[in-house]
Amino acid sequence: MKAAIVKEKGTNPVVGQYEAPVATEGEVLINVSAAALSRVSKYRSMGMHYSSETHFPLVAGIDGVGTLQDGSRVYFALPTPPFGSLAEQTVVNAKLTVRLPDGLDNITAAAIANPASSSWAALLFRARFKPGQTVLINGATGVSGSLAIQIAKALGAHKVIVTGRDEVKLRALKADEVVTFDMTADNGAKQFESALMPVIAEGVDVVLDYLWGDSALAIMTALAKTQTDRVTRFVSIGTSSGQEDIALPSAILRSSTIELVGSGDKSVSKADMLSAIKESFELAARGKIRIDTKVYALEDIEEAWNAPLMPRPVVRMSDTDGK
Repeated sequence: MKAAIVKEKGTNPVVGQYEAPVATEGEVLINVSAAALSRVSKYRSMGMHYSSETHFPLVAGIDGVGTLQDGSRVYFALPTPPFGSLAEQTVVNAKLTVRLPDGLDNITAAAIANPASSSWAALLFRARFKPGQTVLINGATGVSGSLAIQIAKALGAHKVIVTGRDEVKLRALKADEVVTFDMTADNGAKQFESALMPVIAEGVDVVLDYLWGDSALAIMTALAKTQTDRVTRFVSIGTSSGQEDIALPSAILRSSTIELVGSGDKSVSKADMLSAIKESFELAARGKIRIDTKVYALEDIEEAWNAPLMPRPVVRMSDTDGK
């Protein structure tokens, strides 16, 4: 079968012929329709992620959309190694599939599954969000962050505050409040903290943080100074700032109602993540959340692999179902 093959660790995939998979007990054979490219998908495929396979060659891609042998459309995750989603066929544990609602096309489903479920899981399972609450999203201009805004609003958030560096992009997201920062400026963190204070004066229930680093510390510092008894669940989701570590004074946690948690592979169960994907699909099918995509043919995997993550690159394997 035709597939995008990673031949050695740390190398980009190339199109070639790979043995066709055969489903064993507990698995299903899937005719792949489309697979999106994300940062984690690329790093895992190239053997550069803590959860990567170590034996090569292998087929790239960790999730996608396709059809079962009975013709039903499904999203699937974590194909059985060495098979992946960037191929004409793959095999996957039958429990790691989600049926697609009728109103959702394959391209959108493939593109939205990873970032939307990440935001949904952080918001619902880790932050325990309730309708009517105030949500602050740090690093909202990324794919997951922009979807988090849409999800929070669709689920009844009272107010959505977004923070980041690019004011033009932030304002285009149509959140209720926008606060920008420049951590390269003199006293950048202090300036950000000061700008935040009046915006969060009434309290924040949930912080979804995709950046970490100095901006995350400034947000926690500002929250600790607010005169409110509201509990703030601060959820660390990513480190897009490039700063893996911060010096967090223990006094911030002792003198505030901040609850600091993480959201990721090990903190959200597979069952909850599949539930998040299913719920995200339902929102997308009803037009409540959307994502911009750019579609590539499998033969153009090199271009797709090196493309920006916004709009979301999606590799189309099949047009047979017309969706």
